[in-house]
Amino acid sequence: MTLPPNAFKIALRERRPQIGLWVAMADAYAAEIAGHAGFDWLVIDGEHGPNDLRSILAQLQALQGSPSEPVVRLPVGETWMIKQALDIGARTLLIPMVDSAEQAEMLVRAVRYPPHGVRGMGSGIARASRFSTIPNYVAKASDDICLLIQAESRAAMADLERMAKVDGIDGVFIGPSDLAADMDFPGNIEAPEVQAAIEQGIATILRAGKPAGILTSHESLNRRYLDLGATFVAVGADVSEFSAALKRLRMKYKPDADTGETPTSGGY
Repeated sequence: MTLPPNAFKIALRERRPQIGLWVAMADAYAAEIAGHAGFDWLVIDGEHGPNDLRSILAQLQALQGSPSEPVVRLPVGETWMIKQALDIGARTLLIPMVDSAEQAEMLVRAVRYPPHGVRGMGSGIARASRFSTIPNYVAKASDDICLLIQAESRAAMADLERMAKVDGIDGVFIGPSDLAADMDFPGNIEAPEVQAAIEQGIATILRAGKPAGILTSHESLNRRYLDLGATFVAVGADVSEFSAALKRLRMKYKPDADTGETPTSGGY
């Protein structure tokens, strides 16, 4: 048995724009719907979405026949969490809160088998190898594993060039909401200072030879980032889109209902 190559990783390498969606409902049926909506990549969110290992597994299974590449965002970049996510079949990982090149190097080792890394040798009973039906899985695994790191603090932006140059990092994703908060602009990613840092960050990542990514729910900002050369751009979240669609339906019949809704910052 063989698996198709990671088309998302190939597209990043070739700098072909990839449009994505955050999948935070923690539900396999909802993920399957998103998988047939035509996005290039879908983030199964284990950091802020109510996901655990089994719900992530169910969504990976639901998306197996989808044209979209599932990207698993873990809560933190712990080696044991990375091992489990890879073993259940995740091929693309997004690791939040990476602040230094040294931390990025540790993450690269976590996704690789010895002697090049520290990933545990459990593929024989893992979904990743389709339960030992993929010949030479251990030798070939790193070819299709795509490792993305999130830069979302002033410390990360200060070390961004070194982080992006780490061999084995396939892309650097700027987290606008946490970056804005760390810059003393919580909930305001549109602040000129934050936008200047993001634009400079995209330029730094590209100059280091890696694809840059970002997420907002602002169409004008997303198009601006694409124009600046960002390759993988997520343009919204299933939870927000579902909620907005339901509100639009309700407004047709109860336009004066008090929902207590508050504006969001446009990032996740």
